[in-house]
Amino acid sequence: MNPVLVFDIETVPDIAGLRKIHGLDATVGDDQVAAMAFQRRRQTTGNDFLQLHLHRVVAISCALRDRDNFRVWSLGDIKDGERELIQRFFDGIEKYTPQIVSWNGGGFDLPVLHYRGMLHGVHAARYWDQGDDDREFKWNNYISRYHARHLDLMDLLAMYQPRAAAPLDEIAQLFGFPGKIGIGGAHVWQAWQDGKLMQIRNYCEADVANTYLVYLRFQLMRGAFSSDKYQQEIALVRNTLEKLPDAHWREFLQFWPA
Repeated sequence: MNPVLVFDIETVPDIAGLRKIHGLDATVGDDQVAAMAFQRRRQTTGNDFLQLHLHRVVAISCALRDRDNFRVWSLGDIKDGERELIQRFFDGIEKYTPQIVSWNGGGFDLPVLHYRGMLHGVHAARYWDQGDDDREFKWNNYISRYHARHLDLMDLLAMYQPRAAAPLDEIAQLFGFPGKIGIGGAHVWQAWQDGKLMQIRNYCEADVANTYLVYLRFQLMRGAFSSDKYQQEIALVRNTLEKLPDAHWREFLQFWPA
């Protein structure tokens, strides 16, 4: 089978970038820089969600279904910087040429990775190929919104209508899956300030597991899976997670009754 790679990122404000853009020096604390950026954004849009180029990637988690295996993990280790994480992500695409699957990846995750990858001089030739190196990519590449190599489940299920978009947490729970566990996206910045990067990575991993489970349900609906095949894939995910020792997977399984 063609490898399927589900991905999700977690971000915090790019404090260094904000200092550069707004001419702020080290006498202004990180929390003050972020507070200023949030306030500016609220004045402009009514919310404090920063523009995508001002997000710094602190975690990238993946779920890979390949051959007879399923696994879920966060890229790199806890000491790796932003460049290393982003390069690892694009290296995986270079190696496997997988179908990549996301929830709002076209609206958030991938644009952030584009901006931050350019900032750090990351190489991603396979990802950006639109038919120059591989003719097949002219008709099916990672960049086009309507091609299949990147499947943004949220975008597709909403028929590309923003007003029809739904949150992953609620969709997952409606389908009987755990939904989000851990710190929650709104609290990532505070968790980062508190040095809780491992909790951020765990939260991100749970998100990709939920996304993959929703993807399986989509495969059933569109006829790619029979009912038996769907149940086999669900069982593979559950059996894999049951063997993992980490506490966040035990919590995940508690909210996913057999």
